[in-house]
Amino acid sequence: MTLPEPPESSSRPLSGRRALITGASRGIGADIARAFAAAGADLVLTARDASALEEPAGRLASEHGVRIAVLAADLAAPEVPDRLWGDAATLLGGLDVLVNNAGISHPETVDQLDSAHFDETLRVNLRAPALLAARAGAAMAAAGGGAIITLASAAALRPLAEHYAYSTAKAGLVMATRTLALELGPQGVRANSICPTVVLTDMGQRVWGDQPDKAAPMLARIPQSRFAQPHEVSDVAVWLASDAASMVSGTEIPVDGGYLIS
Repeated sequence: MTLPEPPESSSRPLSGRRALITGASRGIGADIARAFAAAGADLVLTARDASALEEPAGRLASEHGVRIAVLAADLAAPEVPDRLWGDAATLLGGLDVLVNNAGISHPETVDQLDSAHFDETLRVNLRAPALLAARAGAAMAAAGGGAIITLASAAALRPLAEHYAYSTAKAGLVMATRTLALELGPQGVRANSICPTVVLTDMGQRVWGDQPDKAAPMLARIPQSRFAQPHEVSDVAVWLASDAASMVSGTEIPVDGGYLIS
């Protein structure tokens, strides 16, 4: 099967936008950074290790003629979500878009559930992004509007075995995003969630793509019979951040090949 390639486009639908992308050093976050830079956005990229962002940030800035700053941010640290938006906004003189991407997973069955893993997953996947989005949303509302994009998961909408803590956290984050859309919509803030199935990042390829026996049951539940490519998530994120999605708020967009209807 031939996989789709990222579409060619000369347009820059995010020109003039300033965006914060968390967890941008690898995987989906790195690809969203690529797509946003190509679309003309100025960026603040975060990761626990800021040095991992220096080279890609410099390359993207040079290739696309945008401003890109980097910040170290460990979202598991209690104080980070409350101050991260302000720190990032200072670097670019304001921000218009938040992409809440950073997350972790500790796959394990319920009978083997580790309470420390559970607590860490909820800190990073629910507490941190929900607080960051609340601070960002309030600042956007005061400034006249903006867009919040939550990287959730199909596991937030349909239970997935061995992902008890992950599914719980992502489901909570989806509801937090809906609430932001409800409360802040009158001030021009849009908030939406993207809910992918398995995405073949480098990690996804190792865990799913290179293990046919593990992948087969999951693929059997996806009508398109394949997993997602990173750009298929990034394209949706660019659209949600752009004026093309100006009437889209408070919803979840599956990027799942039909998984949720099977």
